[in-house]
Amino acid sequence: MPTPLTTADTAIGDTHRSLRERVYVELRERIIEGQYPAGMRLVEREVADELRVSRVPVREAMQRLASEGFLTVQPRRGSVVAGFGPEDAAHLFDIRENLEGLAARLVARGATPAELKDLEKLLARARRASESGRLRAAVSLNADFHRRIVELSGNPLLVDVMAPLDSRLRRLFRLTSGQADGEPMCGAHERLFEAIRDGDEARAEELARAHVADTRDSALHLLAEQPARENSAQA
Repeated sequence: MPTPLTTADTAIGDTHRSLRERVYVELRERIIEGQYPAGMRLVEREVADELRVSRVPVREAMQRLASEGFLTVQPRRGSVVAGFGPEDAAHLFDIRENLEGLAARLVARGATPAELKDLEKLLARARRASESGRLRAAVSLNADFHRRIVELSGNPLLVDVMAPLDSRLRRLFRLTSGQADGEPMCGAHERLFEAIRDGDEARAEELARAHVADTRDSALHLLAEQPARENSAQA
């Protein structure tokens, strides 16, 4: 069982964030980062002991994670970490291609100088991480770039629709980033930023959609090659 993540050697319940939310975020991040791999059985009592909290917030967090597709409930096994395979990724790519294209168009239409500077800083940090060989950091920053474009779209409904997908997108990036090349990713994002900065709505949407489509095949191929324990919950 992974070591508890604590702040200043305190239990998870000793932070200022609400206990319910803190436990949920902790369990979700352990699934995303692979500390709780696909097929792993999570026992409510054991998780509560590990995090040094009561069973109630753990139960609530696990119910929420199940509703979001991170856990499945199996007969005689209870809660099990759900897999994330090619079919799951394909569904995610279908949604991303359309909605991220829309988001890029909207940002190109109305981004302020301060918002453009914010995007530019993200790209610069991702480029430095990529050039220094810190691939995982580069992938994380590039995911932040995608999320930031949606946030800057000015469309609260689009933000609400995309928000639940963010955690799945980060899990996808974690599963496929080990063999990914950060350079093409940074280059694609930099070209997208140029279109947004120039206010070229049609070009920004085209590049955003093309970027998602271009990464689709390689991601699905990498997922198909993942060990069974990464792709599907064990029976």
